[in-house]
Amino acid sequence: MMELLQTIQQMGQGLLGAAWLPVWTVVKILAIVLPIMGSVAYLTLAERKILGWMQVRPGPVPANSSKFLFLAAPVLALAPALAAWAVIPFDDGMVLADVNAGLLYILAMTSLGVYGIIIAGWASNSKYAFIGALRSSAQIVSYELAMGFALVCVLLAAQSMNMGDIVRGQQSQYGLFGWYFIPLFPMFVVYFIAGVAETNRAPFDLAEDESAIVAGFHTEYSGMGFALFFLAEYANMILISALTSVMFLGGWLSPVPFLPDSLIWLLAKMSLFLFLFLWFRATFPRYRYDQLMRLGWKVFIPLTLVWVAVVAAWMQTPLWLW
Repeated sequence: MMELLQTIQQMGQGLLGAAWLPVWTVVKILAIVLPIMGSVAYLTLAERKILGWMQVRPGPVPANSSKFLFLAAPVLALAPALAAWAVIPFDDGMVLADVNAGLLYILAMTSLGVYGIIIAGWASNSKYAFIGALRSSAQIVSYELAMGFALVCVLLAAQSMNMGDIVRGQQSQYGLFGWYFIPLFPMFVVYFIAGVAETNRAPFDLAEDESAIVAGFHTEYSGMGFALFFLAEYANMILISALTSVMFLGGWLSPVPFLPDSLIWLLAKMSLFLFLFLWFRATFPRYRYDQLMRLGWKVFIPLTLVWVAVVAAWMQTPLWLW
């Protein structure tokens, strides 16, 4: 080992000369500090494992649960949020799978996440997890309908289910005045708010109501299972922000004609919606469950159905400019 260190030192002196001494000093300091910092993480893990073994704790998987489904549920919740990105265009031609039924694929993927939540609540064999799963599944299905009808309006306006064509359909010489958020403004608002509800974010986080059902469908989860649900929630936030930007705000298109279109514009629009997600959490109190369901079924769904008819009729007149 000493011979190897001497060889490295000689090579360093030959390459850097007098500058080698401070560089070698920094390398020696890092050689001590980094292993210590890395070992802290494994030491805390070892501490929890040894304490659990000595106290005869059974572990984080509930004894009466369905173990396979319990472990598979977090993966089922995260996978659709990642798979949906396959058809989202980041720039003109910059898309993983440029399929003609991209909009239909998005609807299918965003609908699959509910299965992971239902399975997690059922497999945990806990009343709190089961109630949270029922709440969450009813909430997601309710607001998924409103989101679907809002996207029907986008389909009517773009006359295509290809995600790239939807963005290109919003391109005009007037910049942001060609984007679909102007003629479809009620659907733009409904889609984003329904997206907040679908991701179980505040003020629609009834599935994780700490004062009533502990932590909802992931009450019994810890460690990597909880981390996967956590990742799924934030991945869905980013996904909803990207979809809203692509469907209603022109995706990668520039808001002004004299600036070039770029991926930067899409990232900026997504950042705006992610800020709104966090702003809502800091500003609005949690809804009651009856208020949540009333908003979805008695406000959003009727409004989207009416606006589908309005857009269909509007497109048959000379007043449709998009």
